[in-house]
Amino acid sequence: MKTTKRLTLLTLFAFFLLPFVASAQERSQSKTIRGRTEGLQKLDGFMPLYWDAEGGKLLMEISRFSTELLYQVSLPTGIGSNPIGLDRGQLGNTHVVFFERVGPKVLMVEPNYRFRAITNDAAERRAVEESFARSVLYGFKVEVAEEGRVLVDATAFFLRDEHGVIDRLRDTEQGRFSLDESRSAIYLPRTKNFPKNTEVEATLTFAADQPGALVRDTAPTAQSLT
Repeated sequence: MKTTKRLTLLTLFAFFLLPFVASAQERSQSKTIRGRTEGLQKLDGFMPLYWDAEGGKLLMEISRFSTELLYQVSLPTGIGSNPIGLDRGQLGNTHVVFFERVGPKVLMVEPNYRFRAITNDAAERRAVEESFARSVLYGFKVEVAEEGRVLVDATAFFLRDEHGVIDRLRDTEQGRFSLDESRSAIYLPRTKNFPKNTEVEATLTFAADQPGALVRDTAPTAQSLT
């Protein structure tokens, strides 16, 4: 995202002092969201995003803590083989989540709504919550924190096989694929922000040495499935 002897001494002192002051100013600016995102492309909306074109990173601003949100995963493009069952526009799992700040991290937490107490008694509600597990879907490292909001690098979060493509290919005997991060990236043309929702699209490439017949019949290079 770095004369007399007295005059000589003063000159040396100024030489070392000026870089120190500059670096101190840079550190101070980097501790603010505005300073950290200076020069980046901002996509304002529900969850403000900042695109770092040089580093290929997508930063995300989080301010809605302990507020329940819908997290939806989908498959924008398909493989082209009905038997595999990875089709264009396919919806994945829908999660009710909330963000929780824990020291240097922000956790994306999915509460357990399979088991809950419908009661006004706080003790009963707490007893049920503590009796059944919840799920932490992801942990973000805080890069910058300000009053009530933080900035995180969300690139790795979006460049994951959250849809379960690898599992589906394995279950349909199409090979043991793995996600190739070097051939995966945020797809900025379809990454958009709106007042009530944020949409991020990513290009993911899955690689295998021995792809199955259905993949060989549809992909231009079966060892590289994007």
